[in-house]
Amino acid sequence: MKRLSSSRLLTCAVVALAVVLRAEPAEAHLNSTGMGPIYDGLMHFLMSPEDLVPALALALLAGLRGAAYGRRASFTLPVAWLVGSLFGLTAAATTGSAVLTSLWFLLLGGLVIADAKLPLSAMTALAALCGLVHGYLNGTGMGQSGFAVVTLFGLTSGVFVLIVLAAAFVVQLRAHWARIAVRVAGSWIAASGLLMLGWSFRGS
Repeated sequence: MKRLSSSRLLTCAVVALAVVLRAEPAEAHLNSTGMGPIYDGLMHFLMSPEDLVPALALALLAGLRGAAYGRRASFTLPVAWLVGSLFGLTAAATTGSAVLTSLWFLLLGGLVIADAKLPLSAMTALAALCGLVHGYLNGTGMGQSGFAVVTLFGLTSGVFVLIVLAAAFVVQLRAHWARIAVRVAGSWIAASGLLMLGWSFRGS
């Protein structure tokens, strides 16, 4: 029985090692799904924490403020993201800024922690600015092609779906502890931004 268990353990170890060592192609900017440019854009957004987390933080903030804020952010952010991306397609390629990304984490995470009572106009401006900046950074790395434009529609569709679902989830929360949990999530986002900021300065 002991010999059988050792044999199984050795087999599992060899299989795990083979999986770990299996080489996969690396992608510089977009994640190629093989399912077309729309899905490539969607997967790029879902696998890019520097884009996904600020969009999620904005959705949490809008949801804490209520349905009107959630609706405004749900349409403002994706439209601004698309506009910024289209402008970015005409610019030279850039890798973005780790400091800028860290500041977005800190700003939006801090606003969620504070449950900031922003006016609707301020929420709209914040969503527009976030979308323009992140969209521009996305657009600069895609090159000027018809596929890039289609990819952007997939990416902004992902932004729209995320912010609608997250904001709608938070809006319906009524229990005090549930709203506190949302603010705790904001503290994790802000802490991640602080950590990223420290690493960016350490590397410079």
